[in-house]
Amino acid sequence: MNSYSEFAQQILSGTTLEDKYTDVPFEWSDWQNFELPRLPGRSGKIIFVEKKSKFPKANQLNQTQQKAMAIHSFANHELLAIEMMAAAILVYPHKTEEDIRFKKGILGALKDEQKHLALYIKRLNELGFEFGDFPLNDFFWRQMEKLPTAAHYTAVMALTFEAANLDFAQYYSQVFREYGDEVTASILDTVLEDEISHVSFGAHWMKRWRQDKKLWDYYQECLPWPMTPARSRGLGFDPDLHQKAVQDAEFVKLLDAYDDDYLITKRPRQK
Repeated sequence: MNSYSEFAQQILSGTTLEDKYTDVPFEWSDWQNFELPRLPGRSGKIIFVEKKSKFPKANQLNQTQQKAMAIHSFANHELLAIEMMAAAILVYPHKTEEDIRFKKGILGALKDEQKHLALYIKRLNELGFEFGDFPLNDFFWRQMEKLPTAAHYTAVMALTFEAANLDFAQYYSQVFREYGDEVTASILDTVLEDEISHVSFGAHWMKRWRQDKKLWDYYQECLPWPMTPARSRGLGFDPDLHQKAVQDAEFVKLLDAYDDDYLITKRPRQK
């Protein structure tokens, strides 16, 4: 049977989409120190490029190419999450049973992300496109080197990136449904349900690790500069949805009121 290291390295260092879908039984053998690579393995159409692709506006998502560009962006985020989760399994120690329970939670989320990626790529293909037809950025991955501990990773992955996707998945599901695209809307519904559990997982562990600190304060301590809590709010920020996932009313209230100086975080709220 493979070791955890062989499993995770196949995903992280493998260069094809097939590598990123790796799902084989393995044993949680003793942890070995692992040096984070500069970039995950990518080749062919799935390599990162510096050229940027502008995300379509909501009123363009009834057009096939614009719809494909949006779905392609969603798929890229899923692949980046898969690679970051594989990296987390490799980089952070598991010297206790509690450490392994945490990593088993990451593994469960990784398998969900693999499912999401497959759904998005299937939908892209149905629209006449392939993954890699549009530029792929590495923004999520660039944060990985700034996350020295499991708590830093959890603050960024679960309570920021995946928390923002609560709003994004709900918002774009509604947009696609309004345009009569029930197939894409249903995929986003599936993503949303899984993201609720992923954010809940992150909140659970941050609460265990915070000691006597408030969750909000501990979360902010673990965010790498210049990232701010505003990154965890997506389009159509829905406090009730975040409360369902985080289960901390004070945290959600402070998140709702939080402001920073970055234009990208000035996103429209729920009407």
